[in-house]
Amino acid sequence: MKKILACIDGIGTLSEAVCDTAAWASATLQAPLSLLHVLDRREFPTEDETSLSGTIGLGARESLLQELAELDAKRAKLVREQGRVMLAAALERAQQDGAFEPTTLQRHDDFVTSLQELQGETRLLILGKGSKGDALGVHIEPTVRALHRPILLTDKALVDPKRFLLAFDGSATSRKALQMVADSPLLKGAACSLVMVGPSTYDTSKELEAAEKLLCDAGFEVDAKLLAGEADEVIVEQLKAQRADLLVMGAYGHSRIRQLLVGSTTSTLVRRSPVPLLLLR
Repeated sequence: MKKILACIDGIGTLSEAVCDTAAWASATLQAPLSLLHVLDRREFPTEDETSLSGTIGLGARESLLQELAELDAKRAKLVREQGRVMLAAALERAQQDGAFEPTTLQRHDDFVTSLQELQGETRLLILGKGSKGDALGVHIEPTVRALHRPILLTDKALVDPKRFLLAFDGSATSRKALQMVADSPLLKGAACSLVMVGPSTYDTSKELEAAEKLLCDAGFEVDAKLLAGEADEVIVEQLKAQRADLLVMGAYGHSRIRQLLVGSTTSTLVRRSPVPLLLLR
């Protein structure tokens, strides 16, 4: 059975938000929850990588370099132990939140590589989107690019959302995201604000009508809008106006909405969105 994979990094409100959101998703989907902490190898090398064995000709510097290598290894060991403490606290919280079969996992590797290796058994990935200095924040862009799994980015607990905004552009990727929402039990019971940004033409109107019908047939209460303007500006405005709890989008492509998830515009939307984001591929 594929799992909900939630990345835990730190002890505080962001990790608590990730944990609570992951527990809700796990319970709603009845999917096992795996709480993951990755000790990034680039920042914390393994003992083998810091060893100076076999080095020739260091002379007087050898002692100093050896001390530095030992210090790096000790630092990595302490951070690894800190990670175990974080995971234990997260596991206890997830159990209290009613998560389905929660477990913990710790890896010492490149962050994105670890997620790529685990994506075969991942149904939904949950990441924290925090402040500029947040360790996970620097991984959001490469993670979204590298993984082909739904990714939920959050900086607050998302539990039983009442309304979500689905950004739709009529493309194949967007239609696939629409179908994923319709088929999944994750958001059943929540109202949907369906927003399409673009010119008001016969084709766009028909595409929006078809999307609205698909969601209505799946049991959603839908408010569909076709709006003009810059996609990112319109989406943020509508999130606030509709009091949505979640933004849902298809990831990657060539249209204006899908280009929001490429390059600097991704960072802009992640930063500006007042609510969590669910990116579907």
